[in-house]
This record gives sequence, structure tokens and C-alpha cells, in this order.
Amino acid sequence: MLKQTLIVLSLTVIGIGIFSFTLNRKKSSAKQKIVRTIIVDAGHGIMANGGHNGAKGAYSYEDEICLAVSKELVKMFKEQMPEIKIVESRPTEKITAIHRRAEIANENKGDLFICIHVNAAVPKKQTEISGYKTVTYYEGKGKNRKKKTKRVPIYRTWSIPNPAKGAETYICGAHKNDDKELAVRENAPMMQEENYKKNYGDIDPNTPEFIALSLLKTKQYFKRSAALAGYVQDEFAKVGRVDRDVRQRQVGIWVLQATAMPSILVETGYITNREEEDYLNSKKGQEETAACIIKAVKTYITWLEKQQKESGNNDNTIKQNNAGNISSFLQSIEDREQLNAVK
Repeated sequence: MLKQTLIVLSLTVIGIGIFSFTLNRKKSSAKQKIVRTIIVDAGHGIMANGGHNGAKGAYSYEDEICLAVSKELVKMFKEQMPEIKIVESRPTEKITAIHRRAEIANENKGDLFICIHVNAAVPKKQTEISGYKTVTYYEGKGKNRKKKTKRVPIYRTWSIPNPAKGAETYICGAHKNDDKELAVRENAPMMQEENYKKNYGDIDPNTPEFIALSLLKTKQYFKRSAALAGYVQDEFAKVGRVDRDVRQRQVGIWVLQATAMPSILVETGYITNREEEDYLNSKKGQEETAACIIKAVKTYITWLEKQQKESGNNDNTIKQNNAGNISSFLQSIEDREQLNAVK
């Protein structure tokens, strides 16, 4: 009888343990549902002609470092946050077209877009006087014209590597509407590309509709992008990297404009600084960089959960509200144009 009782008690304890584990696992999974899919974008890549695309250091190329750091980041995500789906926009050394990167992110309904790049700085010019030479010149006219000489310095000019170092994270700016409109127009050369319609669809960056959509999209995700970028920089500072802060770009980063999700571009360091080039090519540097980004994402998720809990909104509600805002905004543009046509 005692034996049977002990067996029953043991099974009960085991059952409770299994139930608790399952419940906790469900709770953990539920927490992570706030970020379901992350797009990891390795900048640049080997072009069709076999050439490198991006900055060059003393012995390495930007696209190589971008891919190595991205692979380390993907590996850590899968190990530490297996509940999140990770999509690579450039999984191999070959380049992925810019428009395709944004398409991949949007097709997979990403919740975050993390683009990995490497910075570069132009060499600094140095000048010194290396000697003097005598030059002849004349003053006056006619009989009063006199020949004179003077000594002038000879300059020697050379370049030295730029000492710029550190990491910085970019987001698409939203603080100035005029700048944002400039950003949209700066991408106008896309329209001159071969197969433009096929690659970018029926887009005219100069139309009020496209500018309005860009402004609303940027406003929608600006706070989240800025928060994640700030957390990334905080983590870099903690491990001793030079913190070059969060920066806003109003021109030139199509992937930050065309992705319908919070998006950041991480400049992991300067390939033109030999010390940093060595760091970025080392296993330690690549692992440390990836680890900083992972920690930042975890902090971002905690922050976002708190934000949504306080507001009582979920992502679907936010997206529906923004969709309504966009429709209303564009409708107002259409109504105003029709009114002007009548006048």
C-alpha cells in the first residue's frame, strides 16, 4: 500500500513538473511573439563580374566582413532565440540587388530589419615644405620693366590612414519633412535603371502620394528604429568600442526607406583603420559585434512589450490604425486635387 502511495505521489510530482515546464515554455514563447521574424542583411557582396562591392581595407573587403558578422549574428539568434524566424537577405558571398533585399524583408513580414555594414574614411592629406626654388618674374612696363627673382617654397604632399574609428547605427530620419522629401527625390535615379519597372514597380518618388506614404511609414517605425539603434550603441559602449552614436540619414539608404518594419543599419567599424580592420576580421571581433546586437534586440523586445502593455495596443491594431491614417491622408490629397481642378 505504501509502495503504491509513493508511486502515485511520484507520478503526481512528475506530472506537475511537466505541466509547469510546458506552461512556462508557453509563456516564454508568448513573450517572444512580439518579434516573430528578423531580417539580417549582409551589406554589399561579390558582383556578377567577380569584383568586390564596398570599401577596401589594407587586406580585406567590406562585403567579406559584412557576411562574416551576419553569419555569426544568425548563428547566435538561432542558439539564443530559437522562437524567432531568421531570414538572410544575402546568405552567400554573392551580391543581392538593393530592391530585392527590401522585397525579401517585406515578403517575409519581418518585424525587424538589421543591416550590417562596415565604415570607411578617406585618407588624410599631409603637407610640408621640402625645400625652396628661385623663380623669375617681372615688374613694370616698357623701359621701367625690371627683372626680379624670389624664393618660393616647394611642398611635399602625402596621405596617411584616417584615424577614424568606432561603431555607429543609422536610421531613416523623420524629424524634418523637407529632408525626407529630399531623401525620396535622391532615390529618383532608380527610375533610370535598367528594368526599373520590374525592380521597383510603378513608383514615382516625386508624386505627393509617394512622399506621403514615405513620411507616414517613417513616422510609424521611427520610434522603434531609434530605440533599437540606441540599444545597439549602448552595447557597443559597454564592451569598450568607440560609440559614434545613433545617426539619422535622409538620403541614400533605400533599404531603410523601403522596408515596412523598424530598420537599422549598423556600421560595425572602420575598415580603413588597421586596428579596427584586424578587429573586424578576427573571430573575437565578429562574435563580440554579433553579441552586442543580440543583447540590444533582447532589450528592445522588453521595451516594446512594456510599450504595448501600457498602450493596450498590439501590432495588428497599430498597423490597422496606420493603414487608416494612410488612406485618409491620400484621400485628402485626392479631394484637394479634385477641388483645385473644379476651380
